[in-house]
Parts: sequence; structure tokens; C-alpha cells
Amino acid sequence: MHSPAHRIDTTRAHSARVYDYILGGKDHYPVDVEAGDAMCRHWPALPVHMRENRRFMHRAGHYLAREKGIRQFLDIGTGLPTSPNLHEVVQDVAPESHVVYVDNDPIVLAHARALLNSTPEGATAYVDADMRDPDAVTRSPQFRELLNPDEPVGLMIIGIMHFIEPPDDQPLVRRLLEPLPPGSYLAMTIGTGDFAPEEVGRVADEYNRQNMPMVLRDLPTATSFFDGMDLVEPGVTQVHKWRPGAGQHQVDDRDIAMYGAVALKP
Repeated sequence: MHSPAHRIDTTRAHSARVYDYILGGKDHYPVDVEAGDAMCRHWPALPVHMRENRRFMHRAGHYLAREKGIRQFLDIGTGLPTSPNLHEVVQDVAPESHVVYVDNDPIVLAHARALLNSTPEGATAYVDADMRDPDAVTRSPQFRELLNPDEPVGLMIIGIMHFIEPPDDQPLVRRLLEPLPPGSYLAMTIGTGDFAPEEVGRVADEYNRQNMPMVLRDLPTATSFFDGMDLVEPGVTQVHKWRPGAGQHQVDDRDIAMYGAVALKP
């Protein structure tokens, strides 16, 4: 069996590595730098947008752990480890929390050890699987061993849906939610061109040129992902507007191309 390093294609840009580069990380290659620079030329606010998407994940995870008592989480498309990771956020509230991370990117797998430094009271695990195959996630030993099927789960799908094209997108989310018990929550971010359509459209075109097809969704489409669920206030909104903390710095709406929401599975 090949190691994760042997599965990494350094000749083509990859969304996780471009994300890492734009946010100042170290796990990328020249092809990712070239793609990231091109995207930032099209839309200089892209780093701001990406940071706010990450901050939404922190706030949503903290909210579910502190306000809703969620003690087990399933993080789909986790991306390259960047502290604080989800388990650091929720275990800071409740050290006994369990987190299962899922990604199919070999470079994430190569760095997965950073996702496994759980508190002694809690547990973390990494599943090398694609969200396009929900059964590979929900039938994995890690899912079965760490997540109690009788207790609610926080399903986190952050910064990945714009790479899932219709008509597969909403059915995939439903299939991931299906095995989770009532009382579980979905926290998700969804890319949009509603606030800077020209600039974000050019970024999407660049992703497409780099063989990373991207789909942008308007507010009604983004909201439809949560049909049948009970949205937590303030509902579906730009990520920087979802329960911002006291003293949070001001962000121009035109610099954010991501809707976010948290919703309860009844």
C-alpha cells in the first residue's frame, strides 16, 4: 500500500493546499501558490473570507458544546490541521467530547496526527473517506466506536459544499444526517456570489480552470439545504454575522462569500 505522500499530486493545485497557502500555512506546493495568487488577484478579499469561514466553525462548535451540550462531533472535509481544530474548541468546553474527522485528501491524512491530540478524557479519530460516499463514513470503525448512536451529534460541513455539484449535493447531506439521532445539529457553510458577484465569479472561474469545479449558491438555495430542520437564530446568514462575539472586528459584507447556519434535526 502506498503511503499518503505517494498519493499527493504536486502537479495540480488542490483546494486544501490553496486554502493553506492563502491563510499563511506551510503545507503547499508551487502550483498551489500560483493558483492562490491568481485567485487573490481576482478578489483581494479572499484571505478575509477564508478566515471568517474558519471563525464560523470555531463559534458554531463552541455554541454546540456550551449551549446545546453536544459531546460528539462528525467533521466532514476537515482540511489541513490548523489550530485551534474542532476538537480543541469543543474539548476546551467539555474535555470528554469525541470528534471524528473525515477527509479524503492524502496531504490531510499525512498530517492527521495533529488531529489526534485529544484530551485524556475525550477521543478523536480520523477517517480517510470521501463525503461523496456517506456509507464509507458512517460504516467506518471510527464512526461506530467513537459516536454513540443514541446521543446527538454535531455534524460539521464547513467550506466544502461549493465543491459538490448538484444534483448530488443535498442528497449527500441528507444521507450523512440520516443515521444521526433526533437532537443532532448540522453546522454548514455554503459558498455564494451574492455579495461580490463579479469578483467571486472570477475566483470560481479560476478554480474551474484549475480542475476544481466550484458551485456558488444564492440565499434561497443555501437555505433549502436546511429544509425540515429547525434553524438556530439568526438563521442562514453570512458567516461573519452568525452570532459574532463581543468585540469582533468589522468585516465588509462584500468581503464574505459564504453563508453559514446551524440547524437542529427534530
